[in-house]
Amino acid sequence: MIDWHADLSIYLHRDPVDFRKAINGLSVIVQEQMSLSPFDRALFVFCNKRRTQLKVLYWDDSGFALWQKRLEKSHFKWPKKKMDSTITLTHEQWGWLLRGFDISKIKPHEPLYYQAIS
Repeated sequence: MIDWHADLSIYLHRDPVDFRKAINGLSVIVQEQMSLSPFDRALFVFCNKRRTQLKVLYWDDSGFALWQKRLEKSHFKWPKKKMDSTITLTHEQWGWLLRGFDISKIKPHEPLYYQAIS
């Protein structure tokens, strides 16, 4: 698996995408449907209708790159469609998704922030 940089944002497009689309078609989806710039330091993640394949589009400072993963016997646990068709993933959630976990059911402990010790 590729070691993605920790400073990259990860955006997941919830709607299924026609996987005949390549860099240009996916860039248009990022710009028009996700309302984001395909030139951002980010990974843009797409899934096919059967949820057996992922495509990841990203700009690497000299051009676009497209990464694809196909599962042979399983499906990706894709978040259900809600009002917003784009969600932001943490790098931890991204790793979980690639390993087959349902990220909508995994809830980490809520971070706590204190100002003083009593």
